[in-house]
Order: sequence, then C-alpha cells, then structure tokens
Amino acid sequence: MQSIISTLRGCLAISLYFVNTIFWTSLLFMTAIIKMALPFKSLRKFFNIVSNEIANRWIGGNNLIMKTLCNIQWHVYGVEDLKPKEWYLVVSNHQTWVDILVLQKIFYRKIPFLKFFLKRELFWFPIMGQAWWALDFPFMKRYSKSYLEKHPENKGKDLEITKKACQKFKTVPVSVMNFVEGTRFSPKKHQKQSSPHDNLLKPKAGGVAYVLSAMGHDLNCLVDVTIAYPEGPKSFWDYLCGRVTDIRVQVRSVPITEDMLGDYFADPAFRSAFQNWLNRLWEQKSQCIKELNAASPANTKTSESDLFPKYKEPIPVFEIFEAPVLSENSPTV
Repeated sequence: MQSIISTLRGCLAISLYFVNTIFWTSLLFMTAIIKMALPFKSLRKFFNIVSNEIANRWIGGNNLIMKTLCNIQWHVYGVEDLKPKEWYLVVSNHQTWVDILVLQKIFYRKIPFLKFFLKRELFWFPIMGQAWWALDFPFMKRYSKSYLEKHPENKGKDLEITKKACQKFKTVPVSVMNFVEGTRFSPKKHQKQSSPHDNLLKPKAGGVAYVLSAMGHDLNCLVDVTIAYPEGPKSFWDYLCGRVTDIRVQVRSVPITEDMLGDYFADPAFRSAFQNWLNRLWEQKSQCIKELNAASPANTKTSESDLFPKYKEPIPVFEIFEAPVLSENSPTV
C-alpha cells in the first residue's frame, strides 16, 4: 500500500510540474521573442529582468508542489547573509539530478536565478531546452583531444562561448552555477578516476577559473555548496514519490581575492596554484559530507514556520572550515 501511495504521489507531482512548467515557459517564450525583436539594449535588459522573474515564479511553483506533497526534512546552514541583487559564482558537488532541485529550493529568492553552463545537445530537450535558451543559459560544445587534433580550428570555441556568456551576465544580477566535477558522482566513475576524495570526483578547475577571470571584479563572492543525502542519493522519480526525506546542505561564502584571478590557460604557475587550491577545497568538502551524513537529526533544531528550515547552530560534530589560501608553493594533491 505504501508503494502504491508513493507512486500515486509521484504521478500527481509530475503532472503538476508539467502544468506549472507549460504555463510559465509559455510566458517565457513570448518574452524571449519580444526581446529578440527589440533594437535597444536598455529594453533588452528590462526583458532580461522580466524573464528572470518569470523563471523565479516557475521555481516557486515547483517548490510549493513539493512542499505540499513531500515531507522532506531540510537542514540548511549558511544562507542567511546572501542577497538577491548581487552577483555570485556558485560551486557544488553533484550526485543526482535532484541536486538541481535542491539548489533551486534553498536559494529561492535568496540569490539571483541560477544560470548553468549546459551541453549543446540539451537545447533539443523538449520545452526545457528552449526555456534554458530563452533564459540565456550558455550552451557548450565539448570536444575531445583527438577531435581537436584533427580539427584545430575548433580549439578555444568553448572559451569564446563562456566569454560571451559572462559579458551578458554582467548586465543583470546573476548566480553562475558550476558543478565542478563535470558529471554526477558514481562509484564506477570514482574508481575510474582514482579520485583521492572519498565522496567526490576530481574537481575540474578550468570553468571556475575562467568565470573568475572574466567576472571576478563583478562577483560579490564564491558560494561553496555541499549537499548530503544521509539516506543516499536517489533519483528524480524517488524525489517526486516522497522517498527522499532528509536533505542536508552546508553553504559558505568564500571571498574572491586578487590571487584567485589570473590567466588559467596561459599562465602555468597560476594554473598549478589554482588547481591546488581547488583540490584543497574539495578535501574539505569531502570531510563536510561525512560529517553532515553522520550528524544525528536529534542534534538539529528546525522550525516548520521557516521557509528554509536550517540548523539554528552548527551541529556539534560539524566544523565550518576556513577557505583554503591560494598559494603557488602549496603541495599538489
């Protein structure tokens, strides 16, 4: 009977998600068409703001659906000082597609709408791909080393796309989102990489470094997010069916300093230093996941009246780590 109820809940949730998505994306598409026809930058900027507000209301509807249908215990710490009208670079670990819904939930109206770098193929994903395009999500084409050896004319095109996207991001407050591992965690991928981090794949520094280089002086800070699922990461369908009941998230703001800004692709010394810094950040994140998973719910204090239930105080076993210092002389992990 419990299984039947969960399945019915999932069917109802996905139906409501679909209706909510169709309604808001229809408005989004109309706004995008109007924006494309406008010759003035000031008017296009206005419609960018309108598009982001439509997207926020879309996310708000999704959040309301899950709040109504699913009994999830949210333990979120560290979002108190974030502001919706500033610029952020958000980095996070990635275990499941549910991570995206988690990020949209915990940052809803706390920071500007999250913008992701997406694979070009996702543009053709029905409705969603076109919605991401309408919201100016940058679509990237990844080339293998063997392909670039045969077609050197395509080398650097992904950087050109990133540069253009960063220029657009400067006009309206935005949160640039980067899953630094590049793909979702799995034991098979972890073993294949021989990752030194127990709960994480190896971080890829290039994307983060380039966004910092292009927008560093416009960004207010780097937002470091660690997501933990004490019950283990589950699928989007499990999430809809109410089988995800405990989600824990640690958020911390890392100041962006001048030594984090440099030419990652042309300066070998800076590249090595930045990789070392990000590896140490990932060491801390791996430890953070262990401690979040190990913490007893009895050690948390939540309030049902809060929009974002959170740890009122850090749980006893959890330490908020200081951000690692970027240094060229640091040992390579």
